Amino acid sequence: MIIKTQQLVKFFYTEEIETKALNEVSIEVEAGDFVSIMGPSGCGKSTLLNILGLIDNPSDGDYYFMGENVASLSENQRVVPRKNNIGFVFQSFNLIDELTVYENIELPLVYANAESGERKKKVESVLEKMNIGHRRDHLPQYLSGGQQQRVAVARAVVNQPALILADEPTGNLDSEHGEEVMKMLWNLNEEGTTIVMVTHSQEDAEVGKRIVRMLDGKIIGERSNLLATEYTGLQA
Repeated sequence: MIIKTQQLVKFFYTEEIETKALNEVSIEVEAGDFVSIMGPSGCGKSTLLNILGLIDNPSDGDYYFMGENVASLSENQRVVPRKNNIGFVFQSFNLIDELTVYENIELPLVYANAESGERKKKVESVLEKMNIGHRRDHLPQYLSGGQQQRVAVARAVVNQPALILADEPTGNLDSEHGEEVMKMLWNLNEEGTTIVMVTHSQEDAEVGKRIVRMLDGKIIGERSNLLATEYTGLQA
């Protein structure tokens, strides 16, 4: 079991308002799963993703990540399991403008204190796998949106994490480049990587093996997606 949450609650506060962003959310994700989380803006799906990614803590409830209850860990305590086990893909790419494609992809390995020889081997491998070796010395601003997201996916997987969390990974892309990114995620899952993805797109959600729906901070439904292994649009 990669993820198991029990009755997760998350409050956000301002001077005048208390907002309950998550309301007793329980979810399990097995190794090798691909879970699509859908729901309208403000339903709590990105808040849930931040907690699953050890970026934030719940206000109440339990979160077991790879068998360890991490719900009450401090930020410093969350750093090690996050950097060693989780890769992130964001809607806005979150590439560093001053770094080349190669350097952006290498960054998680630097944070993990990997030796230079290991870093070079892993970056070269993922550049080839993602077919972006010809862009290795370019800065992000000289890449198309689709190319930038390809680099972001490469950065997410370079350290071979147990889990990839994707937050609207096609949100800033046209349909052609969006399908390209979904094909990459689908292929990674086929190779054994566990993926949890937040999306507004029903088409993208159908790539997942399970589709979870959220509303008002709650999970209101879930279904297995038997078509995921037959998604011919991503197998071409």
